[in-house]
Amino acid sequence: MNRNGLGIAVIGAGRIGTLRARLAAKHPSVRFLAIADRDLGRARALTEHCGAHFHTANNEEAIAHPDVTAVIVSTPEQQHTAPILQALSLGKPVLVEKPIGFSLPDADRILKTLRENGGELRVGYSRRYKECFLRAKEQMLQGRLGKVVGGTARVYNSRAQAFAILKRDPHATPVIDVLTYYVDLMCWFLEGNRPVEVVARGQHGIFKEAGFGAHDVTWAIVTFADGAVINLGVSYALPARYPTLGQSDRVELLGTEGTMIIDDDHMDHALYSTRGIPHAYVPDHQVEFAFLGSNTAGDWAVGDFWGPLANETRAWLDHLVTGAPTVHTTPMQARINLETTLAIEQAVATGQAVRLPLD
Repeated sequence: MNRNGLGIAVIGAGRIGTLRARLAAKHPSVRFLAIADRDLGRARALTEHCGAHFHTANNEEAIAHPDVTAVIVSTPEQQHTAPILQALSLGKPVLVEKPIGFSLPDADRILKTLRENGGELRVGYSRRYKECFLRAKEQMLQGRLGKVVGGTARVYNSRAQAFAILKRDPHATPVIDVLTYYVDLMCWFLEGNRPVEVVARGQHGIFKEAGFGAHDVTWAIVTFADGAVINLGVSYALPARYPTLGQSDRVELLGTEGTMIIDDDHMDHALYSTRGIPHAYVPDHQVEFAFLGSNTAGDWAVGDFWGPLANETRAWLDHLVTGAPTVHTTPMQARINLETTLAIEQAVATGQAVRLPLD
């Protein structure tokens, strides 16, 4: 608990770091805000935009600042580990974007530091903070489905966003960067019941032709410890002007006492405009027809930001002030998510079933 006010350092001034910083700047308990980015000009611009108190091109300087009491790590995925380790070693709570890292050794270094320092780390799987999935979790907690025996989750997006992700980091495949959200959701819904086996197949196409190793389509069957079977699928290869602005997804859960279907395709709110509709993730990309509400993080409306990432950020800041529990992904669950997504890619590459945990 920190009722005297928070000092927040946001590490990384990209799209998500900018949103987190702007949300933190408006939180009533944040008294000090620092911005760090390797591009000093970008750090300065965000500082001016949200009224931060300090900016630097040196991540370590921002994390170690005496007025900083907690850290948000919004760097590219390959750069998560160093700022997390520094913040934890200084006893400062951390919220980091998913995934916890791109390798299990990095994740294990982070978990080891947590054990040694008794720190606090949460991982930003913001799908948990979308209202439809919060409602779904409540039904699970009330036991209305009984024992879950199977389910499915699939997510679609356009190649315009996929190419933007892959150009930023060729290792950020749709499985590692996107399907991981739905691995996390299913593990959250089946809490305490971890994956034990993965079978998966993928299909190469436009991404391979463009020089990337990512598959256009990946489907996986994940078996959990009690025998529950979950089908997971992702395609980020839909035509560039497909109306989704972030993620179109569908989740189904089958239980002994009930069934739950969550339609999150956003076809219920469509807009056509000859003026063009901007894409939040791909700034130079516009569509004339869009599914509103499909932006993964959320949307700006009437002067504020609303949606999963806003809910997640505010909940974490509230937790730091009051100590109230949250549903953020824990470091151990984040490691399981990473391990499962790595197993999916391994199963695709080898054509063989992969047992978990990985060696």
